Amino acid sequence: MPHKKEAGAGFTVTGEIRDEFLESLWLLEETGNGKKTDKQSVFTLAVQEGYIEDNAGVEAVINDMAAKGDILLDDDYVSLSERGRDTARNIIRRKRLAETLLSEVFALGPMEMKNAACRFEHILSPEVTDSVCSFLGHPPSCPHGKPIPRGNCCKKLAHHIRPLVMPMKDLEPGNRARITFISPRDHGRMDRLSTLGIVPGTDIVLHQKKPAFVIRAGETELALDLDIAAEIYVKIIS
Repeated sequence: MPHKKEAGAGFTVTGEIRDEFLESLWLLEETGNGKKTDKQSVFTLAVQEGYIEDNAGVEAVINDMAAKGDILLDDDYVSLSERGRDTARNIIRRKRLAETLLSEVFALGPMEMKNAACRFEHILSPEVTDSVCSFLGHPPSCPHGKPIPRGNCCKKLAHHIRPLVMPMKDLEPGNRARITFISPRDHGRMDRLSTLGIVPGTDIVLHQKKPAFVIRAGETELALDLDIAAEIYVKIIS
């Protein structure tokens, strides 16, 4: 979340403020009865969220974004333009996918998840966003139960978009991959894997999946149970 901005000399509408404002309008539409939102509701939410200091700052943002075609004004009401709606949809999609990833894979608490997701929503590229979505199985909603806008990857078969990160169990024999993180159900298992050299950053090659899951890490071959392979996440490197 960007620092609060006060209206006055030198006030500028940064990219992050623009994103936050479009997100606010999207959220107000979700909880409202139509696509037009009264200015006072916009003022209240923007100041509550903390990315603008006061109503004068919100007014400055409204005027700037209306001039640039991101929003539409109708007396005391504000709504997203077609261009603004497309941008807002992508912002919301990135944030809610990030929340789902951080909650389900990394098991972060609510506050940590919120803070990290707010940063991710400004930096994830379309390609990474689709990879995260595919990796998560195209979830329909975030941990708060709010809908995640569909992306192009959701309209295709899942295997058309190869995830950036996947469980080791999903590799195919011959795949080379690098361990990115391990999410064990108990910490003792993490210690045992560490003594075998199975740690983030290790390059592995999958030899076989049946009757045992066999990988090579350096000069060492290891047989792993399927449930362990499901807790080790990797990125294919060749």
